[in-house]
Amino acid sequence: MANTSQKMIKDMVTEDFRTAAVFEKYSIDFCCGGKKPLEAACLEQGVDVADVLADLGNLNNIASSGGTRFADWDLDFLADYIVQNHHQYLRRIIPSLSAHTEKVANVHGRNHPELVAIADRFSAIASELTGHMMKEEQILFPYISVLAAARREGTTPRRPPFQTLRNPIRMMEAEHQSAGDALAFIRSSSLGFAVPPDGCTTYRVTYQELEEFERDLHQHVHLENNILFPKSIELEDLLLQ
Repeated sequence: MANTSQKMIKDMVTEDFRTAAVFEKYSIDFCCGGKKPLEAACLEQGVDVADVLADLGNLNNIASSGGTRFADWDLDFLADYIVQNHHQYLRRIIPSLSAHTEKVANVHGRNHPELVAIADRFSAIASELTGHMMKEEQILFPYISVLAAARREGTTPRRPPFQTLRNPIRMMEAEHQSAGDALAFIRSSSLGFAVPPDGCTTYRVTYQELEEFERDLHQHVHLENNILFPKSIELEDLLLQ
C-alpha cells in the first residue's frame, strides 16, 4: 500500500485504465495533473489516501480482461483512435453543448448568474479545442505516423519543419491545461453539476452533458499527455539521434 501511494497517477492509469474511474470519483486529476504521486494528489484534494487505495484494491476483485492496453498500441494506431473516438465526440457534442449552455444562461441566468460565466467559459473551450484538434490532425499526428512507419520499415524519417516534436507537443499540453482549468472552473461554479430545484429539463441535460464532456476530455488528455506524446518523443529521439 505504501508503495502504491507513491506511484505516479498517470502511470497507474496507463497500467490499468479502470483506475481512471476511481480517480474521477475523488476528483483527482489523472491527465494534466497526473505527474504526481497518489499520496500528494490526495492531500491536495483533501481526501483520505486510504479510501482511494481501498477502491483501487477493489478493482482486483472485479472480473476483467485486463482493460485496453493503450500503451502497447502502435503510435499511429493510437493517434487514429484518438481522432476517431475523442475528436469525433468533441465535434458531435460541442454544437449541442454550446447551444444548451447559452439557452440555460438566457433562461435562468438572472437567478443563477454562474450560468452566464459557465456559458462564456464553455464558448472559450469550444473555440480552443476546435483549433487544437485541427493542429493535431494536420500537423502533429501525421508526423507521429511518419515516425511509426519508419520504425516498422527500418528507415530514417525526415526531420519535421518544426524541428522536434517537443515544440508542438509543448503547445498541445499548454492547451490541454487551459481546457482542464476551464472545466474545473465550470465544475466548481456548478457545485459539481448539481441542478437546483428550479432547474428545467434542459438545465439538467446540460449539466449531464458537461459532466460527460469533462470525463471524456480527461480520458482524451491522458492518452495524449501520458502515452502518445512521451512515447512519440522517445521514438523521435531514437530514430533521429
